[in-house]
Amino acid sequence: MQFGLAVPTGTEGMMYPVPYADPDQAVELAVYAEQLGFDSVWGNDHISTQAYVRAEFEKPPRFYDPYLYLSFVAARTRTIRLATAITVMTFRHPVVVAKQAMTLDQLSGGRFSLGLGIGAYREETEAMWPGRRMHRGHYADEFMRSLDLLLTERRATFTGDYISFTDVESYPKAVQDPLPVLSGGNAAGSKERAGKYAHGWLPACLTPAEMAAGVADVRRSAEAVGRTLPADFDVAPQMSVAIASTEQGAAETFQSSQLYNHMRSLSESTLKGRQADWAERNLIGTPERVIDQVGRYAEAGVTTLSGLLFASNDVSHTRDQMQQFAETVIAVVNGKPAAPERAQVRAPEDLRD
Repeated sequence: MQFGLAVPTGTEGMMYPVPYADPDQAVELAVYAEQLGFDSVWGNDHISTQAYVRAEFEKPPRFYDPYLYLSFVAARTRTIRLATAITVMTFRHPVVVAKQAMTLDQLSGGRFSLGLGIGAYREETEAMWPGRRMHRGHYADEFMRSLDLLLTERRATFTGDYISFTDVESYPKAVQDPLPVLSGGNAAGSKERAGKYAHGWLPACLTPAEMAAGVADVRRSAEAVGRTLPADFDVAPQMSVAIASTEQGAAETFQSSQLYNHMRSLSESTLKGRQADWAERNLIGTPERVIDQVGRYAEAGVTTLSGLLFASNDVSHTRDQMQQFAETVIAVVNGKPAAPERAQVRAPEDLRD
């Protein structure tokens, strides 16, 4: 099982309070994740503040561009994979995303994975496309088909209802062949696009049983178009983590966090119909219970627990939770030696050596 950390690119005010992490701290968390043995870091994508966050916080959150952030992290790490969870397709033209993704993969030595989705908050898309009715699923389908041309062909041309470009030669291509592209989201359209076009599926907060059913849906979608999913197809759900010595302590940690408020805000979109049984949809409990839950996800076909969000309201507590998780869960699940005592993460200026 692979384990990934959600880094605070577009989480302040949503999963975490305002303020949460300044730029140095945000990078520090990714460097620390590599030291602890996490396999990947995943950055979210937001361009404007959501209405419920504006109502709750007087000070605006700091949403960092995930590509610039991950490029900065790439220069200060050696092995950890870099990924978006997710890149919102309506925020960018596919020609631009192809250039950003291939450049980041080149600069990182082939460590980038591209998670794509329609986004949880329609209000952000409407802010960028004022006055225009858009079917985000249709746009996403055009986006993923046209992106594949840009990533693989020397010269790419595409004509659609929303997206069109002619004779684009985008180089250099990615180091990885193919560049991993994951379809993000729980909806039927997300699973269909995963089966038809992607190298992975990136849902959120599903139970092991729901994951198994979703994987079956993805396979059926692939079979319907005569496609066989690659052997390394990545099933990579994102979920929350609250770990403590008792079940009650873990539940209290989760319910007292801004992350819990964020989950409730998604009741009419990403997590519609999934507002109960939080412990069955996330990793909440004692280390023993969490290890058992990880095993159930593995049996359901999960290969990566991507973008784990720790139920913490400040960076210091996040680091403590990361270390405890690495020592009591990752080390046990993957049979690795327990992590050493917390290493001192070098300041960004020291990492330029």
